Amino acid sequence: MTEYDYWKIFPRMPRKVTIGDITVRDGFQHLEKFISTRAKIYYAEQLIFAGCRDIEVTNLGNPYLMPQFSDAEEVLAHLRSDLFRKRCQKRGIDLDDVCITAVTIREKSVERAIELKEQGVGPDRVLMMVSTEEEHHFANSGTTLPDYWKEAERAIQKCRDAGIKMCGTVSTIWGSPIAGATELKDAVKFTKRWLEIGASDIEHADHDGSASAPEVYRYFSMILDEIPDTRLHIAHFHETKRVASASVLAALQAGIDHFEATIGGMGGQPANFLDDTPVPGTGEYYYEDPRYVGLVCLEDLLVQIDEMGIEHGYNVDRILWLGKQMERTAGHRLRSEAVVNGRTLKEGHPKFSRPGLQKRKEKLGESEGQKWPSEWADEPVLPEEHRPA
Repeated sequence: MTEYDYWKIFPRMPRKVTIGDITVRDGFQHLEKFISTRAKIYYAEQLIFAGCRDIEVTNLGNPYLMPQFSDAEEVLAHLRSDLFRKRCQKRGIDLDDVCITAVTIREKSVERAIELKEQGVGPDRVLMMVSTEEEHHFANSGTTLPDYWKEAERAIQKCRDAGIKMCGTVSTIWGSPIAGATELKDAVKFTKRWLEIGASDIEHADHDGSASAPEVYRYFSMILDEIPDTRLHIAHFHETKRVASASVLAALQAGIDHFEATIGGMGGQPANFLDDTPVPGTGEYYYEDPRYVGLVCLEDLLVQIDEMGIEHGYNVDRILWLGKQMERTAGHRLRSEAVVNGRTLKEGHPKFSRPGLQKRKEKLGESEGQKWPSEWADEPVLPEEHRPA
């Protein structure tokens, strides 16, 4: 007979996951309007109050290139303030349990993070990234892979000395939006190289939505066969073809227990236009339609995980509420279906019932809960030709 227990079929699949939120950084970087510092602080706070314990809040790169993050130090300073710590304590949250991350693509940004750390407002963790396909890597960083690896090694040592963790991102695992197909085995090597030079954890990124569920399962199975400590691995999926939920499921089945998402599925390549002014960003967009670019949607992901019976630590209803507020902040409809249609409720939605069912059953002489005619047997008899062999 078929095995029906999901966890016996996929014994590596976790019963508890960590879902990090990167809305305030990756989500906002793609918008072509400046999100106020007050709004950034508000959403960072509310995400933490709703259960987020791994949050990415800004980019410490050159604000000339990405002016969306010209308020990086102000956002970080608030999250380190006594005021915010007290607000957390009132809700039973120990701020020391929250990991605050800032993106630092280049060494100068890492040095800026260290300076902020020395001032008492720096991040707990920073992030550098490589792409296995060098044209994509050059578009993001402006340098070659060999040169960047040396820079990353220096930066990691500086971070260690300052007490900051460094996450190493591996991108273009399942393909590059610039050069096309890539090899999974290259990404496994890149992961090992990050760990060899001292990275604390690895973000495995599908930055352009190239991944398919079978290849996601294959890749993360390869990763966990060679590097089995799941604490080292984070799955980062973008949503361009409406198949990222399948990739999440495939990663879960392979054994991955740490994911990243954004409210409303926002995010993508940094904007090259902000408010009324062209800005450098990372150059020309490499997508056709900005409506179909972004990360896995936090609201929908949480509903998916929650309904699978997997522990996640969030207040799902609060996140759904935040998703509705974010649409007002962004100024347009975002990509969450859950904020519109809600969760699947065990008690159903009685308000949608058609009136008169009970009276109709009484008129027909049927009892409450009766499913088929009274003269039929209680158990259906399957015709022999349809029975299992």
